[in-house]
Amino acid sequence: MTMSLLPIHSLGAIETSGSVTFGLWLPWVSAADGNKVSIKIIHDGDQFLKDIPPREFPLFHSVKAPHGDYWSATVPIAGTPPAVAKSVWGSPGRYVYRYKITNPEIGELDWIIDPFAREYGVGKLSAFTLGYQPYVWSATEANWKTPPLTDLVVYEINIAEFGGDLQRARDLMAYLRDLGVNCIEVMPLSNVAASVDWGYLPVGYFGIDERFGNRSDFQQMVDIAHQNGIAVIIDVVYGHSGVDFPYHDAYMRLQYRDNPFMGPFAKDYFNNYGKSTDFQRQLTRDFFFSANHHWLEVYHVDGFRYDCVPNFWDGPLGVGYASLAYETHKLTQKKIAQGAPFWHRFDDGQGNPIRLIQCAEQLEDPEQVLYTTYSNVTWQNQTFDAARSVAKGNRDRLSDLGLRLGLFGYPDEVTTNGDVIPKTALQYIENHDHERFLCNFGLRNFDEANNPLFLEGDRSRWYMLQPYLIALLLSKGVPMLWQGQEFGENYFLPDIGAGRVGVLRPIRWDFFYDEAGRALTRLTRRLLIVRRDRPHIRRGKYWFFNDWERYQRHGVLAFARYEDSNYTLVAINTDGSDQTVPFWFPFGGSYAEELHGGNLDLKGIVPLQQTALTIPSHYGRVWTAAGP
Repeated sequence: MTMSLLPIHSLGAIETSGSVTFGLWLPWVSAADGNKVSIKIIHDGDQFLKDIPPREFPLFHSVKAPHGDYWSATVPIAGTPPAVAKSVWGSPGRYVYRYKITNPEIGELDWIIDPFAREYGVGKLSAFTLGYQPYVWSATEANWKTPPLTDLVVYEINIAEFGGDLQRARDLMAYLRDLGVNCIEVMPLSNVAASVDWGYLPVGYFGIDERFGNRSDFQQMVDIAHQNGIAVIIDVVYGHSGVDFPYHDAYMRLQYRDNPFMGPFAKDYFNNYGKSTDFQRQLTRDFFFSANHHWLEVYHVDGFRYDCVPNFWDGPLGVGYASLAYETHKLTQKKIAQGAPFWHRFDDGQGNPIRLIQCAEQLEDPEQVLYTTYSNVTWQNQTFDAARSVAKGNRDRLSDLGLRLGLFGYPDEVTTNGDVIPKTALQYIENHDHERFLCNFGLRNFDEANNPLFLEGDRSRWYMLQPYLIALLLSKGVPMLWQGQEFGENYFLPDIGAGRVGVLRPIRWDFFYDEAGRALTRLTRRLLIVRRDRPHIRRGKYWFFNDWERYQRHGVLAFARYEDSNYTLVAINTDGSDQTVPFWFPFGGSYAEELHGGNLDLKGIVPLQQTALTIPSHYGRVWTAAGP
C-alpha cells in the first residue's frame, strides 16, 4: 500500500484576495444521508464579546477522489460589512473558526476542529490570518546543508520551557552554537487542547500551537538556527492523537460503528487518554505522509523524531512506520533530483546518502528499527538505564555502560533497495521523559507542603555528574543533551500521573551562573570542542577495556576512540577517591590531555609498556595521541 500527497493547497483555510476557501474530507459524511456541514468564524478581536456571535456559513458537499465525501466553501471576508455594529469583521488579522455537523439522527455537533488547519486558537479552535504574509527566507538559507549524521550534537528542547515562546527561543540559537550544539530536537509543536502540556496528544498536525507563536515565528527560528549552523528536527506524534482530534471526535459523536482514520493498529499504549491512528486506512497514511512533506517544504525542518513508534509499527514490511519512513526518504530523493528549492540541504553529492534525519523512538527494539527500516537514527534507553544504575551505586553495571557507550549490536550502515543509509543511535542520560540525572545522587524538597512534584536533585553534588558527562559526549553515536543539562538542571519527574505533563518547568537560567552551572557548562563546552576537532571521536571506532580487576572494580571505566593512528583514551572515575590504574598505549610518543593539558600531558610513552594513570574522583581524563 503506497502513500500519496494530499492536495494540501485546497485543504484547510486558504486565502485568496481577501476571500477564504475552506475544504476538508469527511468520508462517509454525505449530504445524500441528510448531513449538513457549516463553519463558524469570528475575528480574534470579537471572540470574547457577548453581543458579537461568530458568523456561520454553509459548506457544500461533493465527492472528490481519492477519499470521497468532501465539504468546501468560499467565504468573502476582507472589506465585507460586519453583521453587528462595532465588530471588526472584515479587517485584517487573525480569525478563529470551527466546524459544525448537523446530522438527521444525532442533531448538531459543534466545536469540530479543522484537521488541516495551519493555525490554531485556544483549545478546540482552528485559525487563519487574513492578510497573512508568507515568510521570506534569508539569503543564507539557500546555502544551508543539514550536517552529516555522524557530526550531530543534539539538544532537546520544549519551547514553552526553553524560552517561553518561539521568539525567545530563537534568540538562544547563538548560545547553543557557542555551547557546541549543531542540531535541536523540538518537542511537539502541533496544538493540543490544554494550555500546559508536552504536546503528545495532538489535535492538529499542520501548524504551530498558538501557545508558541505562529507560522512565521517558527520559520524564522528555523532560519536563524540554520544561520547558526544548527539543524532542526521536530518531534511528531503519528501513532495516536488526542481525543479532540476531529477524525476521532466527529465520528465518535456521530456514533459511527467504524472510522475512516482512527482505530486499533499495532500497540495501543495511549488508549486511556488518547486514540490510535489506523494505518490500514489510506486516508491515515496519506495524511501523515502529507504532514511530513508540509514540514519539510514549508518549514525547512531537517528531519523528524517519530514518537512512540510501537504504536504504528507493524513490521519492516508493514504499512505503518516502516512505510512512512521509506516514502519520506524517497520523496526527499525525488525533490533533490527535481532541483526543488531548498531541498538540496539534504544532498551530499552524487552517489552519497542523503542527509534527511529520521529518528525512531522505538525503545522496544532499537537495533531492529535501524536494521530493517529507512530510519537512520534511533532513541535507545539502554545507555541511560546503565548510567542511572551505576549512579545509584550499582558498580556491576559499569561493564554494561561501557558496552552501551559503544553501541555494540547497532549497525553503522545498511544498504536497502540500493540505498546506502548511515545508521547510528542517540546517546543520552537525560531527556524529557525522566528526572534529571542529578536526582540519582540524592533528593531534596524545598516545598513546605512536601509535594513530591517539587522534589529536586541535590545540586551540592553536581561534581558527581562530571564523569557521566565526559563519557556521554565522547561516546560512539550522536550525543544528546536535554535543555539545561549543561548547567545542572535538577528537577524530579514522577514516572506516572498528570504531574508529568501538566506542570510547566521553565529552565532556571540562574543556575548557569552559580558554581555548579559554571563548572558543568565549562566542561560541556570543552568536551564538545574536543568532539568537533577530533574526527576519529565523531566517526571512528570504539574499544571498551572490559577488565573488572583493573578498572571497573575501582569505579573506573576506560574506552578508546580511534581511526588509523588517531587515538584517544577516555577514562572516567565514578568513585569518591582518586584511582591509579595501569594502561598500555598502542602508540608511542606524546599524548595531550584534552581537558586541562599542561603537566597532565604524557610524554615519552613507550608503546605497549605499562603506564600508571591517575584518574581524579568523580571526574576523568582524556588523552589524545599527539605524535612523536
